Amino acid sequence: MTLRSDAAALLDDLVALRRDLHRIPEIGLHLPRTQERVLAALDGLPLEVTLGKNLSSITAVLRGGKPGGKPGGAVLLRGDMDALPVTEASGEEFTSTHDGAMHACGHDLHTAGLVGAARLLAARKEDLPGDVVFMFQPGEEGWDGAGHMIDEGVLTASGKPVDAAYGLHVSAASYAKGQFTARPGTLMAASGALEVRVKGDGGHGSSPHDARDPIPAACEMVTALQTMVTRTFDVFDPVVITVGSFHAGTRRNIIPDDAVFEATLRSFSPEVAARVGERAVQVCRGIAQAHGLDIDVTYEPEYPATVNDAEAYGFVADTIRDVFGAERFTEMADPITGSEDFSRVLDRVPGAYLFLGACPTDPASAPDNHSPRARFDDSVLGDGAALLAELAVRRLTLLAG
Repeated sequence: MTLRSDAAALLDDLVALRRDLHRIPEIGLHLPRTQERVLAALDGLPLEVTLGKNLSSITAVLRGGKPGGKPGGAVLLRGDMDALPVTEASGEEFTSTHDGAMHACGHDLHTAGLVGAARLLAARKEDLPGDVVFMFQPGEEGWDGAGHMIDEGVLTASGKPVDAAYGLHVSAASYAKGQFTARPGTLMAASGALEVRVKGDGGHGSSPHDARDPIPAACEMVTALQTMVTRTFDVFDPVVITVGSFHAGTRRNIIPDDAVFEATLRSFSPEVAARVGERAVQVCRGIAQAHGLDIDVTYEPEYPATVNDAEAYGFVADTIRDVFGAERFTEMADPITGSEDFSRVLDRVPGAYLFLGACPTDPASAPDNHSPRARFDDSVLGDGAALLAELAVRRLTLLAG
Protein backbone atom coordinates (compact mmCIF):
# COMPACT_ATOMS: atom_id res chain seq x y z
CA MET A 1 0.00 0.00 0.00
CA THR A 2 1.23 3.50 -0.84
CA LEU A 3 0.90 6.61 1.26
CA ARG A 4 -1.47 8.00 -1.34
CA SER A 5 -3.78 4.99 -1.23
CA ASP A 6 -3.71 4.92 2.56
CA ALA A 7 -4.55 8.62 2.60
CA ALA A 8 -7.52 8.00 0.33
CA ALA A 9 -8.81 5.51 2.90
CA LEU A 10 -8.57 8.23 5.56
CA LEU A 11 -10.39 10.84 3.48
CA ASP A 12 -13.83 10.52 5.09
CA ASP A 13 -12.33 10.93 8.57
CA LEU A 14 -10.28 13.92 7.50
CA VAL A 15 -13.27 15.60 5.86
CA ALA A 16 -15.32 15.06 9.03
CA LEU A 17 -12.51 16.57 11.13
CA ARG A 18 -12.16 19.55 8.80
CA ARG A 19 -15.88 20.27 8.95
CA ASP A 20 -15.91 19.99 12.74
CA LEU A 21 -13.09 22.53 12.87
CA HIS A 22 -14.89 24.76 10.39
CA ARG A 23 -17.87 24.99 12.73
CA ILE A 24 -15.74 26.22 15.66
CA PRO A 25 -13.35 28.84 14.23
CA GLU A 26 -11.18 30.66 16.77
CA ILE A 27 -9.00 33.71 16.25
CA GLY A 28 -5.49 34.54 17.39
CA LEU A 29 -3.09 32.69 19.65
CA HIS A 30 -5.61 31.10 22.01
CA LEU A 31 -7.76 28.40 20.39
CA PRO A 32 -8.91 26.15 23.24
CA ARG A 33 -11.70 24.31 21.40
CA THR A 34 -9.58 23.81 18.30
CA GLN A 35 -6.69 22.51 20.38
CA GLU A 36 -9.02 20.12 22.19
CA ARG A 37 -10.42 18.76 18.92
CA VAL A 38 -6.99 18.25 17.39
CA LEU A 39 -5.70 16.48 20.50
CA ALA A 40 -8.67 14.14 20.28
CA ALA A 41 -7.84 13.42 16.64
CA LEU A 42 -4.24 12.58 17.58
CA ASP A 43 -5.20 10.46 20.58
CA GLY A 44 -3.78 6.95 20.46
CA LEU A 45 -0.94 7.76 18.09
CA PRO A 46 2.65 7.12 19.30
CA LEU A 47 3.45 10.82 19.59
CA GLU A 48 5.28 12.88 22.19
CA VAL A 49 2.91 15.83 22.59
CA THR A 50 3.82 19.21 24.07
CA LEU A 51 1.35 22.07 24.46
CA GLY A 52 2.28 25.71 24.16
CA LYS A 53 2.87 27.73 27.30
CA ASN A 54 1.69 31.09 25.99
CA LEU A 55 -0.48 29.97 23.09
CA SER A 56 -2.71 27.05 22.12
CA SER A 57 -0.06 25.31 20.05
CA ILE A 58 0.51 21.58 19.75
CA THR A 59 3.94 20.14 19.02
CA ALA A 60 3.92 16.39 18.39
CA VAL A 61 7.07 14.35 17.80
CA LEU A 62 7.04 10.95 16.11
CA ARG A 63 10.18 8.92 16.81
CA GLY A 64 11.24 6.78 13.87
CA GLY A 65 12.25 3.23 14.68
CA LYS A 66 14.54 2.36 11.76
CA PRO A 67 18.27 2.90 12.19
CA GLY A 68 20.10 4.48 9.27
CA GLY A 69 23.66 4.82 8.11
CA LYS A 70 23.87 8.20 9.83
CA PRO A 71 22.30 9.57 13.01
CA GLY A 72 18.60 10.03 12.38
CA GLY A 73 17.49 13.40 11.08
CA ALA A 74 14.32 15.34 11.83
CA VAL A 75 11.74 16.87 9.49
CA LEU A 76 9.11 19.43 10.47
CA LEU A 77 5.61 19.53 8.96
CA ARG A 78 3.38 22.50 9.73
CA GLY A 79 -0.35 23.23 9.74
CA ASP A 80 -1.86 26.49 11.01
CA MET A 81 -5.10 26.36 12.98
CA ASP A 82 -6.52 29.88 13.44
CA ALA A 83 -9.45 31.56 11.71
CA LEU A 84 -10.27 35.11 10.62
CA PRO A 85 -12.58 37.81 12.04
CA VAL A 86 -15.01 37.35 9.14
CA THR A 87 -18.76 36.69 9.28
CA GLU A 88 -19.34 33.63 7.13
CA ALA A 89 -21.55 33.86 4.04
CA SER A 90 -20.35 30.73 2.22
CA GLY A 91 -23.66 28.88 2.40
CA GLU A 92 -21.96 25.67 3.56
CA GLU A 93 -24.13 23.39 5.68
CA PHE A 94 -21.29 23.16 8.20
CA THR A 95 -21.03 26.93 8.55
CA SER A 96 -19.37 28.68 11.47
CA THR A 97 -21.21 28.62 14.78
CA HIS A 98 -19.01 31.40 16.20
CA ASP A 99 -20.31 34.87 15.34
CA GLY A 100 -17.77 37.03 13.56
CA ALA A 101 -15.28 34.23 12.98
CA MET A 102 -14.72 32.02 9.92
CA HIS A 103 -12.16 29.64 8.50
CA ALA A 104 -12.00 31.82 5.39
CA CYS A 105 -8.35 30.99 4.64
CA GLY A 106 -8.53 27.20 4.73
CA HIS A 107 -6.60 26.63 7.94
CA ASP A 108 -9.17 24.01 8.91
CA LEU A 109 -7.97 22.02 5.88
CA HIS A 110 -4.33 22.58 6.83
CA THR A 111 -4.98 21.22 10.32
CA ALA A 112 -6.95 18.20 9.14
CA GLY A 113 -4.32 17.47 6.51
CA LEU A 114 -1.53 17.54 9.10
CA VAL A 115 -3.52 15.16 11.31
CA GLY A 116 -3.78 12.89 8.28
CA ALA A 117 -0.02 13.03 7.75
CA ALA A 118 0.53 12.16 11.42
CA ARG A 119 -1.71 9.12 11.09
CA LEU A 120 -0.02 7.96 7.90
CA LEU A 121 3.46 8.31 9.35
CA ALA A 122 2.55 6.79 12.72
CA ALA A 123 1.46 3.65 10.87
CA ARG A 124 4.99 3.52 9.38
CA LYS A 125 6.84 4.46 12.55
CA GLU A 126 9.15 1.45 12.53
CA ASP A 127 10.25 2.19 8.98
CA LEU A 128 11.14 5.85 9.57
CA PRO A 129 14.91 6.48 9.82
CA GLY A 130 14.43 9.66 11.83
CA ASP A 131 11.91 11.87 13.60
CA VAL A 132 8.98 13.97 12.42
CA VAL A 133 7.87 17.13 14.22
CA PHE A 134 4.23 18.10 13.65
CA MET A 135 3.74 21.83 14.19
CA PHE A 136 0.07 22.67 14.87
CA GLN A 137 0.23 26.45 15.00
CA PRO A 138 -2.24 29.11 16.13
CA GLY A 139 -1.98 32.80 15.32
CA GLU A 140 -0.82 32.84 11.70
CA GLU A 141 -3.23 35.62 10.74
CA GLY A 142 -1.20 38.53 12.06
CA TRP A 143 -0.29 37.15 15.49
CA ASP A 144 3.14 35.70 14.63
CA GLY A 145 2.25 32.29 15.97
CA ALA A 146 5.25 30.75 14.22
CA GLY A 147 7.56 33.17 15.99
CA HIS A 148 6.01 32.26 19.34
CA MET A 149 6.37 28.53 18.66
CA ILE A 150 10.00 29.00 17.63
CA ASP A 151 10.61 30.85 20.88
CA GLU A 152 9.09 27.92 22.75
CA GLY A 153 11.38 25.42 21.00
CA VAL A 154 9.44 23.83 18.15
CA LEU A 155 12.53 23.67 15.93
CA THR A 156 14.38 21.53 18.49
CA ALA A 157 11.38 19.62 19.83
CA SER A 158 12.90 16.25 18.89
CA GLY A 159 16.05 17.02 20.87
CA LYS A 160 18.01 18.26 17.87
CA PRO A 161 17.46 20.97 15.25
CA VAL A 162 15.15 19.95 12.43
CA ASP A 163 16.92 19.40 9.11
CA ALA A 164 14.04 20.35 6.80
CA ALA A 165 10.60 21.94 7.01
CA TYR A 166 7.56 21.82 4.74
CA GLY A 167 4.18 23.52 4.73
CA LEU A 168 1.17 23.56 2.43
CA HIS A 169 -1.55 26.18 1.89
CA VAL A 170 -4.88 25.58 0.15
CA SER A 171 -6.42 28.08 -2.24
CA ALA A 172 -10.13 28.79 -2.74
CA ALA A 173 -9.46 30.38 -6.15
CA SER A 174 -6.66 30.96 -8.68
CA TYR A 175 -5.64 27.29 -8.98
CA ALA A 176 -7.66 24.32 -10.20
CA LYS A 177 -8.70 21.70 -7.67
CA GLY A 178 -5.86 19.30 -6.95
CA GLN A 179 -3.19 21.40 -8.65
CA PHE A 180 0.06 21.91 -6.71
CA THR A 181 2.18 25.00 -7.32
CA ALA A 182 5.27 26.68 -5.87
CA ARG A 183 8.46 28.36 -7.00
CA PRO A 184 12.12 28.48 -5.96
CA GLY A 185 13.39 31.52 -4.10
CA THR A 186 10.97 34.21 -2.97
CA LEU A 187 7.43 32.84 -2.86
CA MET A 188 5.58 35.42 -0.75
CA ALA A 189 6.18 38.98 0.35
CA ALA A 190 7.52 40.49 3.54
CA SER A 191 4.94 42.60 5.38
CA GLY A 192 4.87 45.56 7.71
CA ALA A 193 2.26 47.79 9.35
CA LEU A 194 2.16 51.60 9.12
CA GLU A 195 -0.01 53.41 11.67
CA VAL A 196 -0.59 57.16 11.38
CA ARG A 197 -2.46 59.71 13.51
CA VAL A 198 -2.49 63.24 12.09
CA LYS A 199 -3.24 65.73 14.88
CA GLY A 200 -4.76 69.16 14.29
CA ASP A 201 -7.28 71.43 15.97
CA GLY A 202 -10.96 70.93 15.27
CA GLY A 203 -13.41 73.66 14.37
CA HIS A 204 -16.40 74.64 12.29
CA GLY A 205 -16.48 73.36 8.74
CA SER A 206 -17.36 76.82 7.47
CA SER A 207 -14.15 78.33 8.87
CA PRO A 208 -11.21 76.03 8.16
CA HIS A 209 -8.80 78.96 8.48
CA ASP A 210 -9.64 79.08 12.18
CA ALA A 211 -8.79 75.40 12.64
CA ARG A 212 -5.98 73.02 11.70
CA ASP A 213 -7.66 70.45 9.49
CA PRO A 214 -5.98 67.01 9.60
CA ILE A 215 -8.07 65.42 6.85
CA PRO A 216 -6.50 67.02 3.73
CA ALA A 217 -3.03 66.30 5.05
CA ALA A 218 -3.90 62.67 5.79
CA CYS A 219 -5.41 62.30 2.31
CA GLU A 220 -2.26 63.77 0.81
CA MET A 221 -0.21 61.20 2.73
CA VAL A 222 -2.27 58.36 1.30
CA THR A 223 -1.61 59.46 -2.28
CA ALA A 224 2.01 60.46 -1.58
CA LEU A 225 2.77 56.95 -0.33
CA GLN A 226 1.80 55.58 -3.73
CA THR A 227 4.02 58.15 -5.46
CA MET A 228 6.83 57.20 -3.07
CA VAL A 229 6.61 53.60 -4.33
CA THR A 230 7.06 54.55 -7.98
CA ARG A 231 9.73 57.19 -7.39
CA THR A 232 11.84 55.55 -4.69
CA PHE A 233 11.86 51.81 -5.41
CA ASP A 234 12.89 49.80 -8.44
CA VAL A 235 9.92 48.52 -10.41
CA PHE A 236 11.73 45.16 -10.68
CA ASP A 237 11.97 44.91 -6.88
CA PRO A 238 8.37 45.86 -6.20
CA VAL A 239 6.58 47.40 -3.24
CA VAL A 240 2.84 47.32 -2.59
CA ILE A 241 1.21 49.74 -0.14
CA THR A 242 -2.48 49.54 0.68
CA VAL A 243 -4.27 51.85 3.10
CA GLY A 244 -6.97 49.58 4.46
CA SER A 245 -8.35 51.76 7.26
CA PHE A 246 -9.04 55.52 7.33
CA HIS A 247 -11.10 57.24 10.02
CA ALA A 248 -11.79 60.93 10.62
CA GLY A 249 -14.62 63.13 11.76
CA THR A 250 -18.25 62.68 12.75
CA ARG A 251 -20.22 65.09 10.51
CA ARG A 252 -19.70 67.03 7.30
CA ASN A 253 -19.62 70.46 8.97
CA ILE A 254 -17.17 69.60 11.76
CA ILE A 255 -13.41 69.70 11.35
CA PRO A 256 -12.08 66.94 13.62
CA ASP A 257 -9.06 67.06 15.89
CA ASP A 258 -7.39 64.13 14.17
CA ALA A 259 -7.40 61.67 11.29
CA VAL A 260 -6.15 58.12 11.60
CA PHE A 261 -5.17 55.59 8.96
CA GLU A 262 -3.39 52.25 8.74
CA ALA A 263 -1.55 50.69 5.83
CA THR A 264 0.04 47.37 4.97
CA LEU A 265 3.42 47.46 3.22
CA ARG A 266 4.63 44.51 1.13
CA SER A 267 8.06 43.90 -0.39
CA PHE A 268 10.17 41.03 -1.67
CA SER A 269 13.85 41.67 -0.94
CA PRO A 270 15.56 42.18 2.43
CA GLU A 271 17.07 45.43 1.16
CA VAL A 272 13.71 46.97 0.29
CA ALA A 273 12.04 45.56 3.41
CA ALA A 274 14.65 47.38 5.48
CA ARG A 275 14.02 50.73 3.71
CA VAL A 276 10.33 50.91 2.91
CA GLY A 277 9.04 51.53 6.43
CA GLU A 278 11.59 54.23 7.20
CA ARG A 279 10.82 56.00 3.94
CA ALA A 280 7.04 55.83 4.51
CA VAL A 281 7.45 57.40 7.95
CA GLN A 282 9.57 60.21 6.46
CA VAL A 283 6.92 60.98 3.82
CA CYS A 284 4.12 61.22 6.38
CA ARG A 285 6.15 63.37 8.78
CA GLY A 286 7.20 65.71 6.00
CA ILE A 287 3.62 66.31 4.86
CA ALA A 288 2.45 66.89 8.42
CA GLN A 289 5.20 69.46 8.93
CA ALA A 290 4.31 71.20 5.67
CA HIS A 291 0.71 71.58 6.88
CA GLY A 292 1.75 72.75 10.35
CA LEU A 293 0.30 69.63 11.98
CA ASP A 294 1.54 67.20 14.57
CA ILE A 295 1.77 63.48 13.84
CA ASP A 296 2.20 60.15 15.55
CA VAL A 297 3.51 57.63 13.03
CA THR A 298 4.98 54.16 13.57
CA TYR A 299 6.10 51.36 11.33
CA GLU A 300 6.35 47.79 12.59
CA PRO A 301 7.91 45.03 10.47
CA GLU A 302 5.78 41.90 10.64
CA TYR A 303 6.87 38.85 8.63
CA PRO A 304 9.95 38.47 6.43
CA ALA A 305 9.57 37.23 2.87
CA THR A 306 8.78 33.53 2.49
CA VAL A 307 11.77 32.10 0.60
CA ASN A 308 11.93 28.53 -0.66
CA ASP A 309 15.34 26.89 -0.55
CA ALA A 310 16.20 26.02 -4.16
CA GLU A 311 17.17 22.42 -3.42
CA ALA A 312 14.13 21.89 -1.20
CA TYR A 313 11.87 23.32 -3.90
CA GLY A 314 13.31 20.91 -6.47
CA PHE A 315 12.83 18.02 -4.05
CA VAL A 316 9.17 18.97 -3.50
CA ALA A 317 8.49 19.41 -7.23
CA ASP A 318 10.10 16.06 -8.06
CA THR A 319 8.15 14.32 -5.31
CA ILE A 320 4.83 15.70 -6.56
CA ARG A 321 5.58 14.69 -10.15
CA ASP A 322 6.59 11.20 -9.05
CA VAL A 323 3.62 10.57 -6.74
CA PHE A 324 0.81 12.42 -8.53
CA GLY A 325 2.02 12.89 -12.11
CA ALA A 326 3.75 15.76 -13.88
CA GLU A 327 0.44 17.36 -14.83
CA ARG A 328 -0.40 17.99 -11.17
CA PHE A 329 2.48 20.43 -10.62
CA THR A 330 2.99 23.91 -12.08
CA GLU A 331 5.83 26.26 -11.27
CA MET A 332 4.63 29.74 -10.32
CA ALA A 333 5.95 32.45 -12.60
CA ASP A 334 5.98 35.18 -9.97
CA PRO A 335 5.81 35.53 -6.18
CA ILE A 336 2.55 36.62 -4.57
CA THR A 337 2.13 39.65 -2.35
CA GLY A 338 0.49 37.80 0.51
CA SER A 339 2.63 37.14 3.58
CA GLU A 340 3.06 34.09 5.77
CA ASP A 341 4.71 33.51 9.14
CA PHE A 342 6.06 30.14 8.01
CA SER A 343 8.74 32.48 6.68
CA ARG A 344 10.10 32.47 10.25
CA VAL A 345 10.75 28.74 9.95
CA LEU A 346 12.24 28.96 6.45
CA ASP A 347 14.58 31.71 7.69
CA ARG A 348 16.17 29.11 9.96
CA VAL A 349 15.62 25.76 8.25
CA PRO A 350 16.00 24.67 4.61
CA GLY A 351 12.56 23.88 3.32
CA ALA A 352 9.70 24.82 1.07
CA TYR A 353 6.15 26.10 1.12
CA LEU A 354 3.61 25.35 -1.58
CA PHE A 355 0.00 25.79 -2.59
CA LEU A 356 -2.74 23.27 -3.36
CA GLY A 357 -5.83 24.24 -5.31
CA ALA A 358 -9.04 23.50 -3.41
CA CYS A 359 -11.46 25.46 -5.55
CA PRO A 360 -14.88 23.77 -5.89
CA THR A 361 -15.88 25.82 -8.96
CA ASP A 362 -14.20 27.94 -11.65
CA PRO A 363 -10.91 29.28 -10.18
CA ALA A 364 -11.16 32.42 -12.31
CA SER A 365 -14.42 33.57 -10.72
CA ALA A 366 -14.53 31.86 -7.31
CA PRO A 367 -14.33 33.96 -4.12
CA ASP A 368 -10.74 33.93 -2.90
CA ASN A 369 -9.23 33.22 0.50
CA HIS A 370 -10.34 35.72 3.18
CA SER A 371 -13.71 36.30 1.48
CA PRO A 372 -16.81 35.64 3.62
CA ARG A 373 -18.02 33.60 0.63
CA ALA A 374 -14.84 31.50 0.30
CA ARG A 375 -15.48 27.78 -0.16
CA PHE A 376 -12.96 24.94 -0.25
CA ASP A 377 -13.29 21.48 -1.77
CA ASP A 378 -12.12 19.21 1.01
CA SER A 379 -11.74 16.22 -1.32
CA VAL A 380 -8.12 17.39 -1.73
CA LEU A 381 -7.35 16.52 1.90
CA GLY A 382 -6.15 13.01 1.11
CA ASP A 383 -3.59 14.16 -1.42
CA GLY A 384 -2.44 16.99 0.84
CA ALA A 385 -1.86 14.62 3.73
CA ALA A 386 -0.16 12.07 1.48
CA LEU A 387 2.23 14.67 0.09
CA LEU A 388 3.28 15.93 3.54
CA ALA A 389 3.90 12.36 4.68
CA GLU A 390 5.76 11.50 1.48
CA LEU A 391 8.04 14.52 1.87
CA ALA A 392 8.90 13.47 5.41
CA VAL A 393 9.64 9.86 4.46
CA ARG A 394 11.76 10.74 1.46
CA ARG A 395 13.73 13.49 3.20
CA LEU A 396 14.45 11.31 6.25
CA THR A 397 15.61 8.53 3.93
CA LEU A 398 18.01 10.92 2.20
CA LEU A 399 19.28 12.26 5.53
CA ALA A 400 19.92 8.70 6.77
CA GLY A 401 22.10 8.00 3.76
